Amino acid sequence: MKHFTYIFFIVFLISKSLTGQTYEIKGKVVNSENKTIPYANILLLQAADSTFVKGTSADDNGLFVLTEVKPNLYLLQASYVGVGSEPRALDIAKDVSLGALIIPLGTTDLEEVVVTAKRPTLKRLADRLVFSVENTVVSQGSSWDILKSTPGVIVNQEELQIRGQSATVYLNDRKVQLSGQEVKDLLDGLSGTAIKSIEVIANPPASYEAEGGPILNIVTAKNVIPGYKGSINGSYTQAVFPKYSIGTSHYYKTEKLNLFANYTINPKKELRKTNKGINFIDNTNSIFSRWGTQYNQVNSSQAQSANLILDYDFDDRNSVNLTSNMALNPGEEQETFLSTDIRNAQNLIDSTFTTQNNANRDNTNLAFDLTYVHKLKKPGAKISLNGHYTYYDGQTEQNLISNYFDNNGSFIRNFGFDTDSQQDIQIFTGQADYSSPLGNASIETGLKISSIASESNIDFFNFVGADDQVDASLSDNYTYDENVYAAYFSLVKNWEKWSIKTGLRGELTKATGTSLTLNEINTQDFFEPFPSLYVLYSPSDKHSFAFDYGRNVDRPKYNDLNPFRYFFNENDFEEGNPQLMPSFSNNFNLNYTFNSEFFFDVYYRDNGKNIADLVFQNNTNQTLVELKQNVLGSKSYGLDFTVSKSIMPFWFLYAYVSLFHEEETFLAVESNNQQFTNEVEGVYGYLANYLTLSKDGTFTGELTMTYLSKFLFGSYISDEEVNLTLGLRKSLFNNRAIISVAAEDILERFNPTYSSRYLNQDNFYRRRPETQFIRVGFTYNFGNFRLEDNQKEIDKKERERLELE
Repeated sequence: MKHFTYIFFIVFLISKSLTGQTYEIKGKVVNSENKTIPYANILLLQAADSTFVKGTSADDNGLFVLTEVKPNLYLLQASYVGVGSEPRALDIAKDVSLGALIIPLGTTDLEEVVVTAKRPTLKRLADRLVFSVENTVVSQGSSWDILKSTPGVIVNQEELQIRGQSATVYLNDRKVQLSGQEVKDLLDGLSGTAIKSIEVIANPPASYEAEGGPILNIVTAKNVIPGYKGSINGSYTQAVFPKYSIGTSHYYKTEKLNLFANYTINPKKELRKTNKGINFIDNTNSIFSRWGTQYNQVNSSQAQSANLILDYDFDDRNSVNLTSNMALNPGEEQETFLSTDIRNAQNLIDSTFTTQNNANRDNTNLAFDLTYVHKLKKPGAKISLNGHYTYYDGQTEQNLISNYFDNNGSFIRNFGFDTDSQQDIQIFTGQADYSSPLGNASIETGLKISSIASESNIDFFNFVGADDQVDASLSDNYTYDENVYAAYFSLVKNWEKWSIKTGLRGELTKATGTSLTLNEINTQDFFEPFPSLYVLYSPSDKHSFAFDYGRNVDRPKYNDLNPFRYFFNENDFEEGNPQLMPSFSNNFNLNYTFNSEFFFDVYYRDNGKNIADLVFQNNTNQTLVELKQNVLGSKSYGLDFTVSKSIMPFWFLYAYVSLFHEEETFLAVESNNQQFTNEVEGVYGYLANYLTLSKDGTFTGELTMTYLSKFLFGSYISDEEVNLTLGLRKSLFNNRAIISVAAEDILERFNPTYSSRYLNQDNFYRRRPETQFIRVGFTYNFGNFRLEDNQKEIDKKERERLELE
């Protein structure tokens, strides 16, 4: 760290010494009536070709200052709401103090204005689909609302998916390193008015990690205006239990420095109910025992998060970014009460038992990311260096006790135990990238190394009674070390109607997992290539055709590799699998777009030996275990249709329909290891209506409906689910304050049943989280709140595999 500090200051001093003599330009912005115009944009342009050099904005009094201006001939112009002053020619050889820059502004009678919302647009690029929403009615909601409205996106149980695969959310090309629910909470609080576009990257190119599936990249609008802004926001949600969240963000920008700080606390108490049923089957294929369990789980947490982001430009060619994220969830409590009825073949009560399962968790997740960018003399060419460190610490204490009763309710026996588990993970990565134009083409290339060290342990103790399924020998210590060495190269070339992008990434993986209790060591040592190809053909402005192919890898999560058991009760538990191997997929997509309003997509995906959640019942021991397992084969294909259109000036309609086929073939380990193929034909539909309800555009509404006929989830198939939502949003005080209200799952049909029925397996479950609720939100902006911020998230696939609970 000491050496890095020296290097940092040496680079800083060198960059400063290379900077020549610079000067300062001062001035004021007024309208034709000599009235001050605050927050006007100030642009300094090259006199020779009018290219942009510097920018700033006027303060509350219309005053502005441009610093560190090099000697040269320039044009200076001020603009406000699309109207500009006459460009003023300047020959800078000393400090300049101007008179006023005059912007000829007219007057507008707001009562006569009828807002015609700009409609969202969709554009096909060679390797992605760009959904532009800036200044549209769609942008009046939250970022989560925009993602739900993005073509090709399926929302399944609050998980964003593209063609059946979980999508990774990025913010300005930085991975949002949060769990699924935390991502939703973050995006619910990020106003859509700050969003420029959503990029749907079904097959990420070679510059992205080979690991992972499709990407949803949120691109925020950019602004060169310096100053300070801040906000405080809060929300109140009424479900079974009331919840609230409070957050504050602060952003400060100068000519060289961008600084962003954010803190959020989200204490909540949630009720999750689950109905689970198992029919145990004998050798004659007849049901001999029927188990029904009711889960009532209450989670209480005090989740907190903080972000610090610093961008500093040494000069026009050298810059550095430091991003630090902290997520804390101290003292999370989980109280679960399970009540199980055991019935015989005639469906008469045989016995019952109850289980009290209490768990306490503490999670700490810290991440630090440092990036240095050097722009080369060749226009468009640059070199970037990145270093990353993650520290994760998770601790869980569990207490489980069960009481057994006969069919008359008389006490028979009890059984219980305590567990103490801990997981420490450290991730180090280093990366170097180079990009440059090459004639009418461009190239990208880079190297990366990542090192992951994970240590986990679990102890079973304080046993009460006896049970054949649980004993102290299940205690274990498990270590996992992984190193991945990667290199990539990609080439992009554009013609008048054609665009082609091709790339190749290679990754060398070396990993070792060691279980002390099992006395087992599992190793991985392999090299894999990951090619990608994108072709776009646009014969006219109304028609475009695209094809893309990519090969990816899905690595097992660290928790899934741990050979530990987590018990719901003695007969129902999850178990890790240290023998999991990475799976490789090949993805093919063919697209057609008409008039940027109608979209047709045909896709085929070979998922290979995909890592799946498989649940098996042991009919002899009468247990149910959930395993992570590499399947024997997996594939999916489908046809998607999207229409994105303004019906009337105040009404924008978005509709998406997906017809899909999903299948997985796996070993049924509790059915004599027979091969079984689980498959489903499904339909997904999404209809959204975005309405501008006032002339000035400050009052908007949204009515949406989601339908999913069925879906494949490992060894389970879900049944039908429907979600109807309603939202209203009102901006006050010239967008300085925003009030919103939303009602989710109005029909209370958003919780499907998952069933696994094949061979000698017959079980189901239905989870009922608090999907039905009413939420009221409030945001207040202060300072120069029209500024755009520099929010970034740390982009590390290695962190994604933490899989926080």
